[in-house]
Amino acid sequence: MGCQTEISAAAIGERPIDDHQPGEVRGASGSVPRLPAGRSRHYPIYVLIVLTLVYTLNFIDRIVLGILVGPIKLEFHLSDTQLGLLGGTAFALFYTGLGIPIGWLADRANRVWIMTAALACWSAFTAASGCAQGFASLFGARLGVGVGEAGGVAPAYALIADYFPRKSRARALGFYSVGIPIGSALGYLFGGYIATTFNWRTAFLALGAAGLVLAPLFRLTVAEPRRGATDGPSAPAPALALRKVWVHLAAKPSFWLLSLGASCGSIMGYGLLFWLPAFFTRSYGLTMLQVSHLLGALLLIGGVAGIGLGGYLADRLGTHHPRAYALIPALAFLCILPCYLVATTLPMGTAAFFVYLIPAALQLVWLGPVITAIQHLVPVTLRALASAIFLFINNLIGIGLGTYLIGFASDQMRARFGADSLRYAIVGGTGFYLLAAILFIAASVRLPRDSEGD
Repeated sequence: MGCQTEISAAAIGERPIDDHQPGEVRGASGSVPRLPAGRSRHYPIYVLIVLTLVYTLNFIDRIVLGILVGPIKLEFHLSDTQLGLLGGTAFALFYTGLGIPIGWLADRANRVWIMTAALACWSAFTAASGCAQGFASLFGARLGVGVGEAGGVAPAYALIADYFPRKSRARALGFYSVGIPIGSALGYLFGGYIATTFNWRTAFLALGAAGLVLAPLFRLTVAEPRRGATDGPSAPAPALALRKVWVHLAAKPSFWLLSLGASCGSIMGYGLLFWLPAFFTRSYGLTMLQVSHLLGALLLIGGVAGIGLGGYLADRLGTHHPRAYALIPALAFLCILPCYLVATTLPMGTAAFFVYLIPAALQLVWLGPVITAIQHLVPVTLRALASAIFLFINNLIGIGLGTYLIGFASDQMRARFGADSLRYAIVGGTGFYLLAAILFIAASVRLPRDSEGD
């Protein structure tokens, strides 16, 4: 998988730390994390795989609504604007708002416990989505999914940064990020299959139950590492107050440029994840099952390849040339524009599939480079909180606006374009990729000065 680690069991589990954290046991030499029996130097790989599994389920539960919009729209008589609110705004309200306080807590408390509670919470509300009786109750259930998923990502970024050294960190974070295309693909596949075989309610119930089973396994097998374990022998400084963190980040323009650039890309990334199933159904006449297979293939092949490419290039180029962390995604976004302009005009077939495959890969190249750059902009004790602030900006704009704007634009153009209104809403939205590329290029100028040393 391209992620090699040279940290030993001692580096992650047997070195003393300065503060006793929940979930740790104290020994003669200080406080050490409680690791599973038989741990080895390969244990970080196991942790990375489990974290990726949880992230995959995170995206399955987040994305499955997209493949189910057809039957939900018919049963509840909803407009595209209402569906956009369900797919983005409902989820984003608490997901973004709670991310920062949870990131603050994760820099001080046991991150594994936080993620366990988050997993159980969003899984319970995913199951509750299957019991909705209308727009209001489904909106409330999606709010609850956002509450849970708010604690699922920023702590994981910080855990990975403490398990993997700088030279392999982008590949590790890139590997973790394959949970996005795999989870999205499985959300389409499982949702389409279960809804076709049973109904849309069963899809939510089954996926929610899977997360409730995974939560205790995660808690029992993943250990909390020492903070900064892979960043040198010096003890990390105490975590700063939230106000001081904002002051620290305010002095680093690259953080804000990276955050806004990723947000513009996410407007289309999340918007397309939600609306492509409806687009293929309306404009190409495909069935729900056909759409789930098509999008599943695009995301599994293209998405995984794109994330792997981004992580590889970031580790290869970014270690010695920090500007590459921003220039790699800028180039990827610039290449997306002509692909979508061409793909949406082609009849569905082999040619269209391969044209769609290119942007499916390129739109996820940014993850490894940008997330790694964020980790390098702050001291080790601020990584979870900095990640939470980055996610707050990215998701508030990306999730909160992406699905809503495309749905709203589709409704506004329906009188003129009919069933093809969604096609033109998607084409018009690709301008956000150009804006993202401009912001990333601007960020690349500041990155060498803003990055923290080892």
